[in-house]
Amino acid sequence: MREEYTIAPGKIVVRGKLHAREAAKSADYVLFLKPGLPLAVVEAKDNNHSLGAGMQQAHGYADRLDVPFVFSSNGDGFLFHDRTVTSGDIERELTLDEFPSPDELHRKWLAWKGIEPDTAARQVVEQDYYFQGKELRYYQLQAVNRTVEAVARGQNRALLVMATGTGKTFTAFQIIWRLWRSKRAKRVLFLADRNILIDQTRVNDFKPFGTAMTKITNRTADPAFEIFLAIYQAITGTEDAQNIYRDFSPDFFDLIVVDECHRGSAREDAQWREVLDYFKGAVQIGLTATPKETSDTSNITYFGEPVFTYSLKQGIDDGYLAPYKVVRIDIDKDVAGWRPEDGKTDKHGQVIEDRIYNQRDFDRGLVLEQRTKLVAERVTQYLKESGDRYAKTIVFCQDIDHAERMRSALANENSDLVAENRKYVMRITGDDAEGKAELDNFIDPESRYPVIATTSELMSTGVDAQTCKLIVLDQSISSMTKFKQIIGRGTRINEEHGKFYFTIMDFRRVTELFADPDFDGAPVVIYTPGPDDPVDPPDDPATPGSGDPTVTDPPDVQPDPPGQRTKYVVGDVPVELVAERVQYMGPDGKLITESLTDYTRKRVHDAFPTLDAFLTRWNQTESKQAIIDELREQGVFFEALAEEVGKDFSPFDLVCHVAFDQPPLTRRQRADNVRATGYWAKYSAKAQATLQALLDKYADEGFEPDHDARVLQIRPFIDIGTPIEIVVEFGGKVGYDSAVEELEQHLYGKAQ
Repeated sequence: MREEYTIAPGKIVVRGKLHAREAAKSADYVLFLKPGLPLAVVEAKDNNHSLGAGMQQAHGYADRLDVPFVFSSNGDGFLFHDRTVTSGDIERELTLDEFPSPDELHRKWLAWKGIEPDTAARQVVEQDYYFQGKELRYYQLQAVNRTVEAVARGQNRALLVMATGTGKTFTAFQIIWRLWRSKRAKRVLFLADRNILIDQTRVNDFKPFGTAMTKITNRTADPAFEIFLAIYQAITGTEDAQNIYRDFSPDFFDLIVVDECHRGSAREDAQWREVLDYFKGAVQIGLTATPKETSDTSNITYFGEPVFTYSLKQGIDDGYLAPYKVVRIDIDKDVAGWRPEDGKTDKHGQVIEDRIYNQRDFDRGLVLEQRTKLVAERVTQYLKESGDRYAKTIVFCQDIDHAERMRSALANENSDLVAENRKYVMRITGDDAEGKAELDNFIDPESRYPVIATTSELMSTGVDAQTCKLIVLDQSISSMTKFKQIIGRGTRINEEHGKFYFTIMDFRRVTELFADPDFDGAPVVIYTPGPDDPVDPPDDPATPGSGDPTVTDPPDVQPDPPGQRTKYVVGDVPVELVAERVQYMGPDGKLITESLTDYTRKRVHDAFPTLDAFLTRWNQTESKQAIIDELREQGVFFEALAEEVGKDFSPFDLVCHVAFDQPPLTRRQRADNVRATGYWAKYSAKAQATLQALLDKYADEGFEPDHDARVLQIRPFIDIGTPIEIVVEFGGKVGYDSAVEELEQHLYGKAQ
């Protein structure tokens, strides 16, 4: 019997730089068959309450502990809710002396689990945990118990979905330990995809296996051991001689556990899937934070529906995972693109291909050195403003070359601290031995250096960076799987070192993936500073509420070999930040209306629930001003919004940006884009002058072109001709309206 049993420590609430924990969730009493095997929850109130006053609260705890028996008491008796009942009264009152005996609850519990007494399955299900050191959290108990029970009932494949930072490897150890000690699995193979994962596992969570454990290295394996650890690449290969798993008989292993199984097991053609097919008689368990890899392939197809799921959102709500803030930074060349002038050469004298380069090109096909410098400046500015320049920081770059340039730029921005210790900034990528050697120091909470690590792929998964407080995204990411893995580098809490939440600084609009329905953990704040704003979000005045030598790790994206340059390097193109907005997230993950922009978002969404709905109406309506006036009536104050977001944006861009997170263009940028097309060459000189004047009026005054010919009665149009003369230049009123509509299409784009 455990009294005041902690279910969850309480969610961390963040406001500005302040944080506090909500009240912990604790059950008054939890009754266990033995440590790790809970049977019942009892919630107790004083006798000023009714008998069942604590029942609903107890049900919440029972759900988390996955137990069938729920009791509420006021000291005078019990209300008993029995989830094993399938017909009749599921709840009944008990006197104090009618409380069920341990044997009675045990028998009913076994029947509820579908386990027959006096069978080998019962021995497996009731096998002891390994309890020396840290205690399992409630969700880890549930994950282990459900998996062991499934195996005991004869299920040969199982999938566990647990968010990064929730202890998948420790959970796997307890599963293996109980199946191994109960003799259900005498020989076990644990597979991962990186040496660092295997090595961390061997010396930490799996240490109790002692001399029964070995790591497969040099493509040799001693069958005398019982617990085998290996990376996929160490036992498979393109040639039969490299497939050393075939040195074992197909029935050698009783249990195979696949860590990070989202990276390969979902694909039927994955080379190491041959391992699972070869040992098809073994129980196979997959561990992942992201069950689906693509819309076409899923490891659920292979392992089946998860026996247990614990999401990022659940982890944050419980207080086991760190919440996070988002700083969104848009750079002008990222938003509008960049096109070189005719014949422009890069720093190496190479003529740059004439096309529009966009965000996905930067640092892959084209390097804008001023952009790299700007990113380094803003990262450094954030660390200075946060008051902790030694906050562990990971900067995710496009490739190794980008990671090296970013390292150099950050070193220059932090020259004072680099002078004290050159390892203040390090590139940690798969090709650099010295950088890789510093990875252990980076993730060690007791080691100050390195402070900032630039990387591309090596640190995107499996790196247990407990004290990482800042994740910088300067890498284009479209995969939800990869995005979740990268976010997971910061989700661990380390109270001893002051790590309660972390910040994501996004330079590539990657955090738009937060809007994806597959993402389950909303940020507590999204902040996008303007050029003159602090990078660290301003404080909110509100108070928070209560090494295998023959196998290397997968390489990072490699730079181009010498003499095979495909990147243009440009040093003289200036870049600037564009003004953006501030958003705060509430405890339910929804936006809190605390600012004009949040208020605007709600008002716009009342009229147009989606971006498509707004764009459709905008494109179909002749008078854009009519839509603007309609939104004014709904309470959207464009003038005040422009003061907060940016005076040079049209109502169209203010709505798209604030309400639907679209990158804005200034009126001048839109007008210049139209002029660059030169589409109006087909018109007469007076008609062209009229369209030019409409564009100037839009860019300078925010006047929407519209179809109202009365605008032709004012300057500068009267200098071109009378309204009738101008309309005639377009072939009449129908032709004028058609020309204005075409101008609007070029101005806002057919998609917008």
